[in-house]
Amino acid sequence: MRVEYREEPCVSALNRVRGMGFDWSLNPYMGCAHRCAFCYVRAFERRADRASDERYGWSIRVKVNVAEVLRMELARPSWQRDMVAIGAATDPYQPAEGKYRLTRRSVEVLAAARNPFGIITRGPMIVRDIDVLQHAARRAKVGVHFSVPTLDEAVWQATEPGTAPPRQRLRALRMLIDAGIDAGVGMAPILPGISDHPDQLEAVIRAARDAGATRVWANLLYLKPGTREHFLETLERHWPEQLVHYEALYRDRAYLGKHESAPLQERIDLLRKRYAVRDRRVHPLHPPAEPAQLELAI
Repeated sequence: MRVEYREEPCVSALNRVRGMGFDWSLNPYMGCAHRCAFCYVRAFERRADRASDERYGWSIRVKVNVAEVLRMELARPSWQRDMVAIGAATDPYQPAEGKYRLTRRSVEVLAAARNPFGIITRGPMIVRDIDVLQHAARRAKVGVHFSVPTLDEAVWQATEPGTAPPRQRLRALRMLIDAGIDAGVGMAPILPGISDHPDQLEAVIRAARDAGATRVWANLLYLKPGTREHFLETLERHWPEQLVHYEALYRDRAYLGKHESAPLQERIDLLRKRYAVRDRRVHPLHPPAEPAQLELAI
């Protein structure tokens, strides 16, 4: 199947977010050609009566005016320069960005407004925008997170069919670090019984440290309706022996509890300490201190 790109203007660029670590998100595209089997956006698509099954990712909405709308929204007197997460519902550096450059233009707008933002991506194409990211990082807080759930090639190929290889993402991370940009790794989602073996976890954290990642965080898989059905179909094709385990593990719930998540987080914490994951940038880029901060420093 060929991906269909629908060029459609948007009415708003910034989306209010609840229950996350940020209050606002920005998605230059809707739909994602990466088509990850575990993508939580499939659940949103199902609630909106759009395809969440194998058809998801074959039709991408391109918000052709998103940068212009964003500029107007940031100029509102009521806007408080809150942190903006780019890529919460779609990868901002999926293949469409190569042509449309909407993420790049949005970063330029955020930089001009001195507005802090973070990016999460699986797309090495981000290295094309090192120049604008450096400019933005000198004006406001900027953070990038590369999603690298595993380095296991069999798991990657089965669950992230449209993405660049994980080690290619880590090479891109190294380029951002060398350019002074704050860049870390998100190990999410980790799949119980498939990508949570201690050796698999250690391989990612060791490679992230070697690439210069400023931080590493991790989350277990969660399965809401829409994502659940498609992921279980993927499981049946590639790991049929795990199907009964997952049906029991996620019965009547989308999120695993502390009983399952706490041991994983403890293991990740130990590995971060063992490999001394921290900010090792030689020439880190930071925005100038705000006037109030300068007064306190004096």
